[in-house]
Amino acid sequence: MRLQIVHRTEYLYSAPVSENFNEVRMQPVSDEFQECHGFQLSTTPQAPVRRYHDFHLNLVDHFYVAELHTRLVIEGRSTVSTSDSRRDLGGANFPLSRIGECLRLERCYDFLQISEYVPLDVDVWKLGRDAVEGVTDAWEAAKAMMGFIHRNFVYDATATTVHSRVADVLLGRRGVCQDFAHVLIGMCRSMKIPARYVSGYLYVAPSENLRGDLASHAWVEVFLPGFGWLPLDPTNNRPADHHHVKVAVGRDYADAAPIRGNFKGRASQTMNVQLQITRLDGGSEPAPQPQPR
Repeated sequence: MRLQIVHRTEYLYSAPVSENFNEVRMQPVSDEFQECHGFQLSTTPQAPVRRYHDFHLNLVDHFYVAELHTRLVIEGRSTVSTSDSRRDLGGANFPLSRIGECLRLERCYDFLQISEYVPLDVDVWKLGRDAVEGVTDAWEAAKAMMGFIHRNFVYDATATTVHSRVADVLLGRRGVCQDFAHVLIGMCRSMKIPARYVSGYLYVAPSENLRGDLASHAWVEVFLPGFGWLPLDPTNNRPADHHHVKVAVGRDYADAAPIRGNFKGRASQTMNVQLQITRLDGGSEPAPQPQPR
């Protein structure tokens, strides 16, 4: 599919602020499953935009607004093609009894540890153990944990916030895609399966029964020796496919948030996010998006 994505975030401040610094992770990656044909980032007030690659090799745009302002708009526009010829995952087999070998792999080490949003406590371990009981294959175990979340957790945009940790989600077993991704990451890591957070977008045609969040979507990639990173979407209980547009990866949301920033001033802020994803190659109207939480 060829998609056009417009992601617009507006911040309104209750009093003038200054020295507003932001990091933006919005440009889709180009890899074997998708290609970003173009990306443009604009800001109001206008500011010079610079970029770098972070520790996880995500492309990060950053800018600085020095003067006083009461409104900030950040808009990313991208065009990306996704492939429906994802790798055949039917043969992705690796013994669960040997998955601990991944701890010796440099690329996996950070994705087996605790992180800001994902603890490795006994409650998470119990969930993982119960979900994989009787399973001997690591890929089947990861899918079993994904299915467990889909069956036992309720999608509820009012139950959590962007700052909710795994412990908060486990209390009510309710949340959104970010929360379900964090729970699956914790369960996988507790079973010694390397798991990382993926942020991006989800295209949902009017006739399709898929669920995604307002401003961005989140899913998980697990690592299997011999196969690399394989994608799972616990919100929709399926591997990620050509509906998914990958933007950034990290240990959890803290590493891959679309926008992170701070400003100088004594002001509160309100945020409004608008996302429009339009299919350019199939005569389909913009995908309807869930209501903001």
